[in-house]
Order: sequence, then structure tokens, then C-alpha cells
Amino acid sequence: MQLSYLYHYYEAKNGPFNNLSALSNDEAQKVIDHIRLEGKVFASKRSEDYLIVRRELEEKVRDYFIRKGGKPKKIYPHYMTLGECNWLKEWYTNGKELKIDIEEFDPESISFTYGDLFPTMRYKDGKPYREKLYLKDEIIKLIEIYGLPQEWNKDGKNGPERYIEVQVWDDEVIGRFLKA
Repeated sequence: MQLSYLYHYYEAKNGPFNNLSALSNDEAQKVIDHIRLEGKVFASKRSEDYLIVRRELEEKVRDYFIRKGGKPKKIYPHYMTLGECNWLKEWYTNGKELKIDIEEFDPESISFTYGDLFPTMRYKDGKPYREKLYLKDEIIKLIEIYGLPQEWNKDGKNGPERYIEVQVWDDEVIGRFLKA
């Protein structure tokens, strides 16, 4: 099991780490409306309340992270996956990936959810990793129990877990990939 890299997937023409959460509500809504109008990619199917729910979830997990001892330097995270998940390239017209060694990140600046943040924090199906946020050492132990979703659920037929999401709460490492 190769867990030494974090992956970020993005639209080639936009570059990596373009984050809706960095925008004002009005600017973010314009981006969402444009994506919905084009209707070409996965994000075009998001619900009307997506932005509201996203901001609420980010606030909730930031609070969880702080309570667990995390030291976020940002109000919102950037998103990556623990290990590769090629399915995410399909979310984009021309999907690209970027990988960064996990050891480059301060463990106090990254958190993990077993699955995408939305279903992890919102589904009420009794799975023990629902509504929970993990630190690096905790997610490794959880993977030893349940495995990597991108291995046991490649096609999504076994539930919403398709990858382990990483929330990066600091621009120190990813800053070198951000557009000026």
C-alpha cells in the first residue's frame, strides 16, 4: 500500500489549487453557475445549495481539526487525496494530477476524512468513520482496518467512499504551485 504521496486533481487550463472557498460568495456562485451552464463536467451536477453546505462543512471540520490539536493557518482547506485516485481525473474535461510527498507537509497542517468531505460528514448510514476527521497517525490505523476506498470501491458500487480526502490547511507547501 503506497501512502507516501498526496494527489491533487484539477482542470489543465485552470491550473492546480484553484479553490472556490478562496472566492467571495458572489464570485464563487458565478463560477458554479458557469460550470452548471456548460454542463460538461462532474461539478455541473452539484446541488443549488452546494456553496452554503461546503462553507458550513469547512467550518465544522476546521473546528474538529483544532480540537484534535491541528494548527490550521487558513480558514478553508485545499483538497488532495491520500494515494492515487484516477477516477477524479474524469471530473474534468482535461484532468491533470499533481503529487507531493506527504513528508513535505507539517502533520499539524493536514487532516483526513475517510471518503470525500461531503458524504463523510453528511451520510447517516452508521459507518464508524462518518462525521469524523483524522490526523495522519489516525488515518493510517483506519486504513489498516478498512483499506483504501480507491482499491475496494473503484467503481463506486459499494458506497460514496472512493478515496481518502486530505484537507491541507496551510499554503506553505502548495504555495509553489499556486498562480501568482
